[in-house]
Amino acid sequence: MYTLVVNVRVAAGVVVASLAVALFAARLVAPGPADFYIEPGTGMVLIAIRPGSFMMGSPESEPWRNDDEVLHRVTISRLFYIGKHEVTQAEWTRVMGSNPSHFGNCERCPVEGIDFYQVNTFLSRLNAGTTSMRFRLPTEAEWEYACRAGTSSPYSVGTQLTTAHANIDGRYSADVEDGAAYEKTLPVGTFPPNAWGLNDMHGNVWEWTNDRYGPYIPRQDSDPHGAEIGGKRVIRGGSWHFDANSARCGLRYTHSPQDSGFSLGFRVVGEPTAPRRRR
Repeated sequence: MYTLVVNVRVAAGVVVASLAVALFAARLVAPGPADFYIEPGTGMVLIAIRPGSFMMGSPESEPWRNDDEVLHRVTISRLFYIGKHEVTQAEWTRVMGSNPSHFGNCERCPVEGIDFYQVNTFLSRLNAGTTSMRFRLPTEAEWEYACRAGTSSPYSVGTQLTTAHANIDGRYSADVEDGAAYEKTLPVGTFPPNAWGLNDMHGNVWEWTNDRYGPYIPRQDSDPHGAEIGGKRVIRGGSWHFDANSARCGLRYTHSPQDSGFSLGFRVVGEPTAPRRRR
């Protein structure tokens, strides 16, 4: 089931200033895709991200830039949906039946302590319950496109990130006076969303992507995927346990797929599936 928000227009000179929620069968319907999707089993909200092009990576002038952040143009050619929040402990528990998080007893905090294989088990169980959406991890390019939300600065909020913007450890930020730290995960949505409505793309927990780590592939500028071979997976976004530099939009970090920890989580991507034709 999809929940669509419909604008109610002025009719017969009467201003109706409200929003109507319409429930549709399990597929997106004309005239176009919804702005968001609610996964019925968990209540996860996914935001529609429209196709477009952006500069992936970081300019050489960006402070703390690494050599693997080569700036290049990338096109995202297909609409996809991505979690408004990192997957929470409550959402994980509804699907998996248990909560592995170090910072437990916080249903709205992101689930952590999960490895790449456990995440894919979660996704497989989600996919088993629906035919209208296929769930997966984001590619590295999709993640950065969503994080930047139309910006080109180191962070979606500008050139500096502090603990007023995100759950990071500000005690080690060399480029701005901060000195604060929350020292644990916080409930998702504690900080304002970026321009595309996504929360915690910076900080809180690192987020698994589906891509293997490797150099960006030259001339692969449309819907790129990671390296074909390699033992490490890319994670993005920084966490409560790392500084602002680690939360830059272009920063690439890695973990082995069997790794887990108290600052490592994920968010979900959904791809609408084509409706089945009636015979």
